[in-house]
Amino acid sequence: MKNLLNKLIAECIGTFVLVFAACGVAALTGGSLVATAMTFGLVIVAMAYSVGRVSGCHINPAVSLGCALTGRMTWTECCAYVCAQIVGGFVGGLAIFGIVKMAGIGRIGDACNYVIGGDLDAGAIVASLLTEIILTCVFVYVILNVTDEKAGTSKKAGVIIGFTLTLVHLIGIPLTGTSVNPARSLATALNALIFDGTTDALAQVWMFIVAPLAGAALAAVIYKVLNADKAEAADKE
Repeated sequence: MKNLLNKLIAECIGTFVLVFAACGVAALTGGSLVATAMTFGLVIVAMAYSVGRVSGCHINPAVSLGCALTGRMTWTECCAYVCAQIVGGFVGGLAIFGIVKMAGIGRIGDACNYVIGGDLDAGAIVASLLTEIILTCVFVYVILNVTDEKAGTSKKAGVIIGFTLTLVHLIGIPLTGTSVNPARSLATALNALIFDGTTDALAQVWMFIVAPLAGAALAAVIYKVLNADKAEAADKE
């Protein structure tokens, strides 16, 4: 029980830092493509080699779902991780956006996720969902592979995952602002409501919860299918 509690605290801290630092940079730089993308990647590297030693550094419900679907954690652990991530993300958003609001600098809205083009028509919604599904699938698929004990890349995993998240954000920021993380999207949407009184991000946040989870599930399926032969060979040894 204590071991799980330590993992949950680590996940909470990691997600706090992700939202505080990366979403903070997005808000303070007006959504700068390069600065925001690099910050998300750098946070992942930093957390992977710190809290990752305790919890594995999921700090993302989509990653936890992918791990649960591939049998790397129980569903009870997965649900507990997700709760810790949501709490950590919300508190991280509360801290950075509170500071931004008090200082009168930056715009919270620049850190939120919105449908492509800003128009809530069917085409834009489908395009946004597909964008997030594809980007999350790529991100989680890479994580599942580089953290595989048999892959021999565990020591480099944090760097590889960090670069992958940077790549994903470079592609996704001009489109949806890049979610690939329901906890991050929910945190910014709730804090936009608290500090700006705007409901646009919260009204659209369902897309940035559903799509990343769908992308993670797809990544898990692809991973299991492509690695089925290796798994069978390992069982026979």
